[in-house]
Amino acid sequence: MRNVYFNHDGSVDDLVSLLLLLQMKDVHLTGVGVVGADSYLEPALAASRKIIDRFGHGEQLDVAASDSRGVHPFPKEWRLDAFSLDALPILNEAGTVHAPVATQPAHLDLVAKVQATDGPTTLVMTGPLTDLARALESDPSIAKKIDRLYWMGGTFDGRGNVAEPEQDGTTEWNAYWDPEAVKTVWDSQIPIQMVGLESTRQVPLTPAIRQHWAQLRQHPAIDFIGQGYALVPALQHFETNSTYFLWDVLNTVASEFPDTVTTKQVMSDVLTTGPGRGRTFETPDGRPVTLVTQVDHDAFFQHIDDLAILADD
Repeated sequence: MRNVYFNHDGSVDDLVSLLLLLQMKDVHLTGVGVVGADSYLEPALAASRKIIDRFGHGEQLDVAASDSRGVHPFPKEWRLDAFSLDALPILNEAGTVHAPVATQPAHLDLVAKVQATDGPTTLVMTGPLTDLARALESDPSIAKKIDRLYWMGGTFDGRGNVAEPEQDGTTEWNAYWDPEAVKTVWDSQIPIQMVGLESTRQVPLTPAIRQHWAQLRQHPAIDFIGQGYALVPALQHFETNSTYFLWDVLNTVASEFPDTVTTKQVMSDVLTTGPGRGRTFETPDGRPVTLVTQVDHDAFFQHIDDLAILADD
C-alpha cells in the first residue's frame, strides 16, 4: 500500500484525478490539498469534498484549502469551470457534504500528513508547486519522507501554453503561476517525475473520446467524467491554448501504472526571470528529472475506464 498525498488546483482533470486516485487499490490517500489556481478555491474545495463523499467508498478524508497566491493568475474564463463542476447533479443528489475541511492551510496540512504517516509519502501534484515549496520552507525535513513527486507541469520542447503579455510562449501554466516555487522544489532533493506538455499532446480530449464515455454513462463515475469534460473545448479542427488535453489525468495514471508511459532522465533547471520565467530547460549543470516522453494511448484510456468502473462498488 502506497501513501499518497494529492495536491491539485481544481479544474476538470484535477477532479477526475481525485476520483481515480480514490479507486486505486494500492493507494492509501493520506490527504488532499486544493489551491485556487486553475479554479476558484471555494467551488474546487466543495467539489473535492463531494467527490470523496460520492466516490470514496466511505473513506474518511479531509480536504485542505490552500491560502497560496500565484504570481501570474490563470485566465478568469478557465477558472470559472469549477463552479459548474461543483454544481453537477451527480455530486449534489445527497444534499449534504460530509468530508471535512482540514484545520490547517494546505501547505501546513501537507507537512502534518507527511510527518504523521508511517513510512514514505508519494506526492501527486497536478497544479502549481507553491504549496510544496512553502511546505519545504516551513519544514525542510519532510523532503526525507517524500519518496517521489509526480508533477504535471513544465515542458522541454519550447512550446508553452501561456499566451500572456510580456511572456515568450515557452512556459507551461502551472510553472508560470509561480516560477519561484518550481525553482524551490527543483533545488530540493525530492525525486521528480514530470509530465510536461510534450507528452500530454498524445492524449487530447476528442469528440471520439466524449462519445466513448457517453456510451458508458451507466457507470456513475464515467458519467461524471463525461459531464465534466463536456464543459471544456476538445481538439477538433486545430489546437488553441484553450484546447483540452488530459494533462493531469496522465500524471495521475502514470503514477500508478508506469508501464503506460516511456520516460527518460534529463538534467534540468528552472528560469525565474525575464519573458521565459517559469520555463523548465535542459542544462548539464541541472538536477535530474524523470521526464515522460511517450504514452500508450489505448492503455491510458483503458485504465481510466477500469478505475472509474470500480467506483460502481
